[in-house]
Amino acid sequence: MVQVTKLTMRFGSRILFEGINLKLDRHKRYGLIGANGAGKTTFLKILSGEIKEYDGDVSVESGLKVGVLGQNQFAFEDFTIADAVLYGNKRLYDAIKEKEYLYANGDFEDDKTNDRLAELEMISVEEDPTYEYDVQIAKILENVGIAAENHQDLMSSLPSSEKFKVLLAQVLYPKPDVLFLDEPTNNLDIETIGWLENELQRHEGTLVIISHDRHFINAVVTNILDVDFQKIREFTGTYDDWYLASTVMANQAQLDRDTKVKDTEQLEACVRRFSANASKAKQATSRQKQLDKLTIDDIKPSSRRDPSIVFKAKRQMGDEALDIVGVSHNFDELKVLNDVNLRIEPGEKIAVIGGNGVGKTTLLKIIMEELKPVSGTVKWGATIEPSYFPQDTTDKIKGDGTLYDWLRGFDPKREISEIRNCLGRMLFNGEQQEKSVEKISGGEKHRMMLSKMMLEGGNFLVLDEPTNHLDLEAIVALGEALLEFEGNVICVSHDRELLDAFAGRIIELHADGSYIDFKGSYEEFAEAKANGHL
Repeated sequence: MVQVTKLTMRFGSRILFEGINLKLDRHKRYGLIGANGAGKTTFLKILSGEIKEYDGDVSVESGLKVGVLGQNQFAFEDFTIADAVLYGNKRLYDAIKEKEYLYANGDFEDDKTNDRLAELEMISVEEDPTYEYDVQIAKILENVGIAAENHQDLMSSLPSSEKFKVLLAQVLYPKPDVLFLDEPTNNLDIETIGWLENELQRHEGTLVIISHDRHFINAVVTNILDVDFQKIREFTGTYDDWYLASTVMANQAQLDRDTKVKDTEQLEACVRRFSANASKAKQATSRQKQLDKLTIDDIKPSSRRDPSIVFKAKRQMGDEALDIVGVSHNFDELKVLNDVNLRIEPGEKIAVIGGNGVGKTTLLKIIMEELKPVSGTVKWGATIEPSYFPQDTTDKIKGDGTLYDWLRGFDPKREISEIRNCLGRMLFNGEQQEKSVEKISGGEKHRMMLSKMMLEGGNFLVLDEPTNHLDLEAIVALGEALLEFEGNVICVSHDRELLDAFAGRIIELHADGSYIDFKGSYEEFAEAKANGHL
């Protein structure tokens, strides 16, 4: 359906990829992966036609509908929410709007008006043969979390996170034959992400998708396109399949072994390194079966490096960690927390989940005493030293100093080598450590905040959406680090793989201010909820 021939893309003297030949087939769903800056988004923009300056040829089979997830959240401010979705089928949108105008203002004594209305009716029937476009749009908007009573509101009335949901509904509504999606799970809660997985699994055309949500990628894709070594290589299977094969090949190269790893200990080490929760018998067995089936002869070890995230508490905690007693909070008329009572014991690792706007960030800000609750108290144990990863990291990391200077500012007495080693573990080499803080990307700021937390050595980690802007390798490393950490963790995240990696207790907040406090893993929580036990 999509043919790429001898594609080369350069930015000045830098070559992103060179001589790419690919055929993207019908009924295949491709996950586009690669390190930050490797060119994933650029390649997707070339495929969709947004970027036209390149060498080579990209062609889409004639007559096919192409859908591209929009990134400009402010492009439809004067549209109603429903009309913004309808605009995803531009031909139907134009026909319906012209019909509405003619019925309101047309001269029905004029044959031209009646002829034009007949033409528009034919277009409408061709694009919407069941006359159900409004029902379909209402359904998809409700599925992405926008209530029916708001569908006729203007787009300008929505916060940015909700605008993105409308753009997602807009690209899915026409059911395009070829679909290009860049980070479609941004700003979606876990339930909506699950709905989107099911929608995309039923996509019958060609799909190319970029996502840093490993669970989502594994659930949706049938093939991997790996951007590495200035090439784009196709691999049949999920991200897990690719990662395991790539890891095995890297071990083979390092150990100068034969073409396949036979040693059981090496295999188990690969599985453990790949997934922090692979120690669970069921999952470990599943990973090993995957490896047994892999054809890895054509897989080249990735050039990407995994960050080394290690949290070590400087101080041993006592018998008390954190008590949250009767905490309630509201913003004007909106109640987000209602009589929250949580006793957190030393060593517990907790995931906080829930839909957008239910108070997850508010709860963490109250815990960190950045926000005073309307009622209730938060009491830390006497030996607790918290370390905080705020959601607005990109706004917190500012200044005209270097990365090294920014970290040194929190502890001027810290050994120089320790700061530089910490930055190195987060993949900032010597030269990059001298970059100006104001010039680094969102993903780099997230890695900087993780560097700060490692240096702080707190014994209670509080993290609010730490995976935003991180690549897949960094998210895997973070999950392992939280699992191995010997202190407490409270983490807000929509990344189910991350939650399953470390959490032994789940707090789900609800829109009415109530909550569920579940002792067990996220996988166990999801199973209990699906079976109606919660």
